[in-house]
Amino acid sequence: MIKINKQAFTLIELLVVISIIGILASFSAVSLQGARGRARDAKRVSDIRQIQVALELYYNDYNEYPESITGTIGRDDNIYMMYVPDAPTPADGDCDSINNVFLYTAHDSNASYSLSFCLGNDTGSLKAGVNNAIPNAIIKVD
Repeated sequence: MIKINKQAFTLIELLVVISIIGILASFSAVSLQGARGRARDAKRVSDIRQIQVALELYYNDYNEYPESITGTIGRDDNIYMMYVPDAPTPADGDCDSINNVFLYTAHDSNASYSLSFCLGNDTGSLKAGVNNAIPNAIIKVD
């Protein structure tokens, strides 16, 4: 009689391997959430800087900032930004759904502006929380 030697994994070995894979998947999911939050903050800062450039181009042509920005930054046939972006969602860190918006306000008879936005985490030299973009700068709101 010929004896066949079959080798297989035991149930315990399979459960251990599945547990290890589950733990590793949990760690990677947590790391991925942090990366997503940092990416949203980087996008917020990038969008704000692009809006600032469009506003400065507008100011150079008309010697004033627009009274409001809704959808497009432009006047007459001059379009400086075709689509003004919305803040990425969901809100992160210290931000909530109320302050996770880009809020533009013209000041001093349109001679200046402030553009409020919120960062969930420190991003570059900018601090987490509500920040204001003003002509040629971004400042932290205390």
